[in-house]
Amino acid sequence: MYTAAGQPDRNELVQRFVPLVKRIAYHLMARLPANVQFDDLVQNGMLGLLDAIDRFEEGFGAQFETYATQRVRGAMLDGLRANDWLPRNMRRELRRIEQAINQLEHAHGRAPSEQELADALGMTLTDYQKVLQDARGHQLVYYEDFGGDDDEDFLSRHFTDSEGDPAGILEDKDIRENLVRAISRLPEREKLMMALYYEQDLNLREIGEVMGVTESRVCQLHSQAIARLRGQLVGDVQVAVSKRRKEKTLG
Repeated sequence: MYTAAGQPDRNELVQRFVPLVKRIAYHLMARLPANVQFDDLVQNGMLGLLDAIDRFEEGFGAQFETYATQRVRGAMLDGLRANDWLPRNMRRELRRIEQAINQLEHAHGRAPSEQELADALGMTLTDYQKVLQDARGHQLVYYEDFGGDDDEDFLSRHFTDSEGDPAGILEDKDIRENLVRAISRLPEREKLMMALYYEQDLNLREIGEVMGVTESRVCQLHSQAIARLRGQLVGDVQVAVSKRRKEKTLG
């Protein structure tokens, strides 16, 4: 991995870690709308890999792979933030779905079916499923959940506010416990899909083969599962953020 002069051999390192960049890109594609191109993710990821090679100073084993993964994913997200890949009108539709899920769950004491949600939203089942398909890119937590303006552009959200860090918030014990409970209440098919994606690290095509459905159907199930989880968690997240900010002010 080093040249005769003792410097990292960038070409050899790049070739070794190209599969890592592609794996991260495939994994992100499941959360992104159809207009996002795989090759664009890979191109941005390669920039992150080169940056990681230039910055890392301790050798290129497992520790480097962990570091490179963070840099590659960060570079891909930076590239995505250069394009508004989930428009405001789509986020508004998804909030309507989350509200309908909450209302029906409280009314019936169970997770509503797709047909029930479509009826509640005044849509045909086909139109409802199309919204789910178009919502590829819907996330469990957005920065606007941390008290930002509802009309704020996705691109203008920042990633440096320590009080609004999604990873930090989700590490909160109560939030973790609520998330586990929310996942346990998902319909079985959605629960299986989430396990295959997040625990087994399968891509959408592979999950479709396991479940006997199309890749687009897996995408719909993923969007709906995220909407169900968000419907239960967003309030908890906002309470946790308010608590952190209050503690910081008093401290």
